[in-house]
Amino acid sequence: MLSPRAMILRAPGTNCDHETAHAFERAGAISRRVHVRALALKPALADDFQILCIPGGFSYGDDIASGRIFALELKTRLAETLLKFRDRGGLILGICNGFQVLLQTGLLLADPTGAPQATLAHNFSGEFVDRWVHLRAQPGKCIFLSGLETPFDLPVAHGEGRFVTRSAADLTRLEAAGQLVLRYAPDAAGLSTNPNGAAADVAGVCDESGRVFGLMPHPERFIDATQHPAWHGRLDGASSGAGLALFTSAVKAVS
Repeated sequence: MLSPRAMILRAPGTNCDHETAHAFERAGAISRRVHVRALALKPALADDFQILCIPGGFSYGDDIASGRIFALELKTRLAETLLKFRDRGGLILGICNGFQVLLQTGLLLADPTGAPQATLAHNFSGEFVDRWVHLRAQPGKCIFLSGLETPFDLPVAHGEGRFVTRSAADLTRLEAAGQLVLRYAPDAAGLSTNPNGAAADVAGVCDESGRVFGLMPHPERFIDATQHPAWHGRLDGASSGAGLALFTSAVKAVS
């Protein structure tokens, strides 16, 4: 049986593509880093893959707003290709900057008219946040979070990660639909680990099918236990980090 193939779609300013490709390979996939302009020149490349991931970084320097230019490029040059990929059952993952891109393209949380129901605003602190957070998943239909019911840690690194919806009614609808699948959770002392002021502590969301998922934390930065700052004495140094489970679930789903 051939291994599933994962496309890591990058743009100028993307800086987590190598780590993300490595994470998918550790999970059993064959990964390939593809520049957005190469895909625009040959959209049929997408037909060779079962998973598409937009990784983290600062695409196009995050000019205008985080992920905005990358999203505009996808909407104008590759909208049909991406919709075809999604509609044939492909899995789509957006990490940090990739999450910002997915929301702005309308691939994630768009209403029936195509308008975005949510965005990622500047952190309440007004500062770039780079630290570890505690997370709680409610996977529901989300393929990437399958089996991750136990709270876990992942690192975050962003300046625009505050999840906000267009209205309170939109937040209620998304909650009722089971699409708010990942949240910042209190730490062992009961203190909030929400790093940006996100509404309802939302750290990640999925579409109605569970096959399109975006999150602010970086799972590719915690695939080995020794990547956690407190691993010594708490974790088996030979074990996997919690982030690897997201990639493994995706690869398993398309195997």
